[in-house]
Amino acid sequence: MSERLRVDEVLTSLLEICRPLDPFDMPLLDAHDATLAEDIFAGERLVMKAGSRIRSTQIGLAASIGLDHLPTRPHPRVVVISAGPDLVEPGTPLKADEEYETNSWLLTTAVREVGAVAYRVHSIPDDESQLQSVIEDQLVRADLIIISGERHDDSFDLITRTLEKMGEVKTVDIAIESSGRHNFGTIGPDKTPVVTLPGDPIAAYISFELLVRPMIRTMLGTATIHRPSVKAKLEKALTSSGGDRSYVRAILSEDGKSVTPLSSQDEQATLSDANSFIAVPEGETSLTAGADVTVVVLERRYL
Repeated sequence: MSERLRVDEVLTSLLEICRPLDPFDMPLLDAHDATLAEDIFAGERLVMKAGSRIRSTQIGLAASIGLDHLPTRPHPRVVVISAGPDLVEPGTPLKADEEYETNSWLLTTAVREVGAVAYRVHSIPDDESQLQSVIEDQLVRADLIIISGERHDDSFDLITRTLEKMGEVKTVDIAIESSGRHNFGTIGPDKTPVVTLPGDPIAAYISFELLVRPMIRTMLGTATIHRPSVKAKLEKALTSSGGDRSYVRAILSEDGKSVTPLSSQDEQATLSDANSFIAVPEGETSLTAGADVTVVVLERRYL
């Protein structure tokens, strides 16, 4: 029986099972794009702050003060697995009741965009024994495991039964409109964190942004773990079911002052079109044009 929880409640539990990875000194070029683990001083002057991403300018600065290594947090290793007997790899003709395996492609690249090392597992196991074997094989190289199933979620029980044999996991429903069941916990001898996301790609991606991305940012030791949010004017009225919190795919204007919800929210194309989410609070059934809304900024393509 799954428990129904708010996003913040689930995120709090997820952050309790992950931690910043142990730092070590990396050669200057290898440290590029990693996270700085300690403050760096030039004499008594602070020149680089812990928790910042190491860019080319930081590499140049380190070299200019005579450093050939930097203390860094390593990139987390994240394994992405899909499970479900009706999933088929893209490029293969579909038969009746089959669907193309989408989530591992979506989630693997999303993991890389956060700054982690992502491994997409090509095998699509269709029973508990096969799935357990696949997961056990991946534990040796995983700091985090993400698993998703089929769009209609028939594979969720298969995934849940398998994970319960391997460690301590909890099943929850998250109070987000059009979401689905999730698992989270730790498995294996090293208590590796694991998260199961819904089979629907839209729901999986929203959960990734709200829950998994902060976990990876925590492992990286970054100063901020959440996407930035802004207040903007709503260009077009929108409606919500009113019971649960919802995240509406939208286009934030170049100046960040106005936002337009995309039509056809049930279509996956809105994920690639959107550069933001409009966060609609619980209990809101409609928002009128001109209303001030909270907008989660996913990316600014115009920069």
